[in-house]
Amino acid sequence: MYLPPRHSEILQMAKDRGRVLVDALASHFSVTPQTIRKDLNELCEQHLLTRIHGGALFPAGIENMEYEARRKIAAEEKEAIGQAAARLIPDNSSLFINIGTTTEAVGKALLDHSGLMVITNNINVANRMRIYPSIEVVIASGVVRGSDGGIVGEAAVDFIKQFKVDYAVIGTSAIDHDGALLDFDFREVKVAQAIIANARHVILVSDSTKFERTAPVRIGHLSQVNTFITDRCDIPSIRRICEESDVRLIETAPVEAEAGQD
Repeated sequence: MYLPPRHSEILQMAKDRGRVLVDALASHFSVTPQTIRKDLNELCEQHLLTRIHGGALFPAGIENMEYEARRKIAAEEKEAIGQAAARLIPDNSSLFINIGTTTEAVGKALLDHSGLMVITNNINVANRMRIYPSIEVVIASGVVRGSDGGIVGEAAVDFIKQFKVDYAVIGTSAIDHDGALLDFDFREVKVAQAIIANARHVILVSDSTKFERTAPVRIGHLSQVNTFITDRCDIPSIRRICEESDVRLIETAPVEAEAGQD
């Protein structure tokens, strides 16, 4: 398939970074945002990109991306989400942290806390937090997934069920507009379900790109969590579910910051 040079470069940038944004592309190519929107729409019509608010995603799906590439998607948003979640968790708490690049951002933001007991099935979280003497780290047993260091399977589920903690920090690969929380690996989903069932307060952390994705396996429903932290929620049905189910919605980036993007 022939692509104009700018289209080819946009596609490569999206592949490298996971997503591209209209304003950043307009600045990079010294063209108007309207020109970039037209480029993105054409690439999406060819099913080479997936359009999102203010930009586009490389549509390979998170399950097919290298782990480091996933970390780069919405990195600043994930950092802000992590900090917001950490502010909700007091010292001397017990908590679960499950698999995901956003939950890892929460783990990083918790490093200045003391007296924490952290139970995790995420090797990356355990490795980062273990060197802090004021934090006790307990790691689940089970099958280690080579792609991201997640520990999954029935052994991990049985391990999680031994605990009843103050907080659970969970992520998800996709959020359907009906509130369904979705993932790709049914083994990971079963661990996440056990985490939700054995925590007094469940915090869902997810950046807004997850509203534009889909995945085949259901973790649960947004109504099952107590707090949902995201950078921005423009989905009326999601806001309605939060209101009706008494889910506290925390947005780390004001909607006004996105003015001028579509």
